[in-house]
Amino acid sequence: MNIKGKTVIITGSTGKLARAIVLSLAQSGANCVCVYNKNSPAAKKLQTSLKKLKVKTLFIQTDLTKEKNIEKVFAEIEKLGSTGSPQVAKPQILINAAAVFDKKLITEVAFDYIRYTLDTNFTAPMFITKKFVDFVQRKIKTRQTCPRPRSGKPVAKIINITDITAQNPPAGFSIYSASKAALIAATKSLAKELAPVFTVNAVSPGIINFAKGTSAELKKKILAHIPAGRTGSPDEIAAAVKFLIENDYLTGQVINIDGGKTI
Repeated sequence: MNIKGKTVIITGSTGKLARAIVLSLAQSGANCVCVYNKNSPAAKKLQTSLKKLKVKTLFIQTDLTKEKNIEKVFAEIEKLGSTGSPQVAKPQILINAAAVFDKKLITEVAFDYIRYTLDTNFTAPMFITKKFVDFVQRKIKTRQTCPRPRSGKPVAKIINITDITAQNPPAGFSIYSASKAALIAATKSLAKELAPVFTVNAVSPGIINFAKGTSAELKKKILAHIPAGRTGSPDEIAAAVKFLIENDYLTGQVINIDGGKTI
């Protein structure tokens, strides 16, 4: 799929990884629907950067753990191209990047924490995907669940941002790792269900940034388990997302961008 001129929905767009993804796609000519929760200063900064790239944007601030808010997001997206809204193509690409990340021992875990983590990292992406699939199917004007595109190429792309902890969960991240493992399972199932109209893939980052306050000794110990001998960068994650959009024959795949840590 050619990125230029396409419209992309990116959730969690003010996060470090998602922000790099937005900028990378915008540099390739994509228009961006940026959904974010609380970080308004980061959203304004991102919006300024996108204006310089001369692409169309729509910024939506909302809490995606509420079903009614996801409904409102898609109500705004429905308006794209109408009077008073950005004159852009209807979205054909969805990137589920919004997530919460916390280390909590099982003795510290509360019911609300489990629910919020799962709602943010799994339930919200699944319901957003449901709305996106419905949106795309209506726009291509067919009643079939998965019609075969005349070109033999997919009509739309779904990319989930997961985490290598889903495959090799570290101590203290049981809930977070489980939420990302669920998203990986859903990615593979949906790839079968939605083919050939949609491709559904995931990008699974390894260690991109060390947590603030990580000691030099601990950093050295962590890096010793990474064959590449270094942490990754947000731009390397963005490049993987771009690759999945441009390649029409990949679906149901989880690409680990981890310097070889999961080998």
